[in-house]
Amino acid sequence: MPVDALAHASDLADFVAASPSSFHAAAEVARRLRDAGFTELSEHDAWPAQPGGRFLVVRDGAVLAWVVPASADATTGVHIFGAHSDSPALKLKPRPTTGSLGWLQAGVEVYGGPLLNSWLDRELRLAGRLVLDDGTQVLAATGALLRLPQLAIHLDREANDGLALDKQRQTQPVWGLGEAESADLLAELATEAGVDAARIRGYDIVTADAARGTVFGKDDVFFASGRLDDLASVHAGVVALERAADGFDAERIAMLAVFDHEEVGSATRSGAAGPFLSDVLERVQLSLGADREQQLRSLAASWCVSSDVGHAVHPNYAEKHDPVVQPRLGSGPILKINANQRYATDGAGAAAWHAWCDAAGVGSQEFVSNNAVPCGSTIGPITATRLGIATVDVGIPILSMHSARELAGVADLADLTRVAEAFFTA
Repeated sequence: MPVDALAHASDLADFVAASPSSFHAAAEVARRLRDAGFTELSEHDAWPAQPGGRFLVVRDGAVLAWVVPASADATTGVHIFGAHSDSPALKLKPRPTTGSLGWLQAGVEVYGGPLLNSWLDRELRLAGRLVLDDGTQVLAATGALLRLPQLAIHLDREANDGLALDKQRQTQPVWGLGEAESADLLAELATEAGVDAARIRGYDIVTADAARGTVFGKDDVFFASGRLDDLASVHAGVVALERAADGFDAERIAMLAVFDHEEVGSATRSGAAGPFLSDVLERVQLSLGADREQQLRSLAASWCVSSDVGHAVHPNYAEKHDPVVQPRLGSGPILKINANQRYATDGAGAAAWHAWCDAAGVGSQEFVSNNAVPCGSTIGPITATRLGIATVDVGIPILSMHSARELAGVADLADLTRVAEAFFTA
């Protein structure tokens, strides 16, 4: 395995560890880009004229960042690399300190569509946002604190014949011993954040796998981690934008768009179906002096690459995949295609994607679902519908999608970043 690919995987492991929630992911993206010379803007303030600048703005668990060429004018198009910051998880309910029989437990609700069985018998963190009595928002994250213990085989002899968890009764993790009346789970988070628990008025807190991402397998070909869906794409976009920003002289604005809530439909103020991207694009265009006609001309000259993970062919379940189109780990990023437009890719998008891959010196492979196994969707069709921007859906192939810990190919992670950089600088 090339040294640069292994270094990229190690950096991704650091990134995932720093991003246990969507709010932490947005903050980590912002931190890295500020360190790379980006200026963080507030949506409450007037924005400066932008030719030749590099900027970012955070909204809740989402972040947009962009680099404007010095030659930009009112009709300059935008190359948008889109991804999402959230992952399936367990999310704290109101009154989360629960328990019985001497066990302290956390009251949680299922967020998105996790493989619930994969969350069993793992050490879990809590992470997210606390909102205080004066409106202040602070990030909080624990170390390994919780575990969802599986019932022993001696007490469930049919467990290996098919295990189905009751989402209410059997997904409440343990986090200590004692009586719930004398404990406070939120106080644990408040301590980590350095705030008074009595001041907490609201929160958005999820679970995350506490184990660090790791490279393994013969010749170090595999990378396993929590939240690869879709922090693998977020990380690729961040690294690519960091690289592209130095000496940037492309014909189009380069933009990274990281949205929240993709796993639950994207219909929020920080999701792809919300107004965040259109709001920021309009403000960027206005800063370049665009009128309405010029704004529409800019959108017509733009592209969005929607990057999310897709299914690699599984050696134990080959019948679940298309019999001909079978993407493999280590064979390059994937172009995601669906006849019913669950992905936004069309012929023009496929041609553009292959051109960017060629520019990066990276091979690509296709993904299409077995006709009897419908696929999910992404931010791609949503972005194309909202803005009319030409859009193509891509990503990396993985196994164990929506598991607490997913599996990718080390080479694919680095290759996706190379194509993202080629896209930004095209």
